[in-house]
Amino acid sequence: MQMMIFGCGYSGKAIARLGLTRGATVSGTTRGEHNAASLAADGVRALVFDGAQASPELALALSQATHLVQSIPPGPDGDPLLRLAGHGIRKLCPKLEWIGYLSTVGVYGDYGGDWVDESNECRPSPGRSQERVAAEAAWLAEGEAAGVPVAILRLAGIYGPGRNGFVNLQKGTARRIVKKDQVFNRIRVEDIAEATLFLAEGRHGGIFNITDDEPAPPQDVIAEAARLMGVEPPPELPFETADMTPMARSFYGANKRISNSKIRKMGFQFRYPEYRMSLRQLWETGLWDDPE
Repeated sequence: MQMMIFGCGYSGKAIARLGLTRGATVSGTTRGEHNAASLAADGVRALVFDGAQASPELALALSQATHLVQSIPPGPDGDPLLRLAGHGIRKLCPKLEWIGYLSTVGVYGDYGGDWVDESNECRPSPGRSQERVAAEAAWLAEGEAAGVPVAILRLAGIYGPGRNGFVNLQKGTARRIVKKDQVFNRIRVEDIAEATLFLAEGRHGGIFNITDDEPAPPQDVIAEAARLMGVEPPPELPFETADMTPMARSFYGANKRISNSKIRKMGFQFRYPEYRMSLRQLWETGLWDDPE
């Protein structure tokens, strides 16, 4: 497998590391030379991509790629990789066998706390979620035109080593904001990597929710992290009066429970299906404060 990952951030790095352990040759893009050096130290062929132009080195890597993962979010002017592809992804990647697009469960919008699966209608709020829906549709159309299966991975709230409630408690930035009946799903970054490789190795196409089994109030997750640390949790703050950025507040505008049954029925097993055992594993192994 020749894997090309566009956007080796938190999730992209996890996918790259797992791909390398599975025997894949992995290339990945980043915006800066500093991150490129970090990727190269992990064994990834690191390439700088500014979001607009492909260097000769990047063009060569694309020409060799059999599996493509796109994790760079779209903007108002669309998906940067599709803009780069111009007249078709097949021209950039003649050996391509599979495409994975990392999206978000935010595309579903608000369902009033009801359960949602991949068959539910997307009700995106204006802005970033609408851009995601448009990018998903564009990638599915691109794959159909190229004769390549496209897997859309709709990710829940991402956490893991270096990004979790323990880190926020240690920094003093953790808050327990309470909105009546509000729940969120979440997903360990390692499970994102495992799901991506599962779909890539099987060349599966379609839309898949990549999320844990237990949608839960966010304040409960912070309380559990505090319990494991042996510290007092921060006080509960009513959502209505909490000081929040507009972006942070917007996340609370969508309330739903996300089902992951589709990918489970295909034989995939999540390593961290619920937050209590996941937080316990992070704490007991000391992985919680690993650098990203």
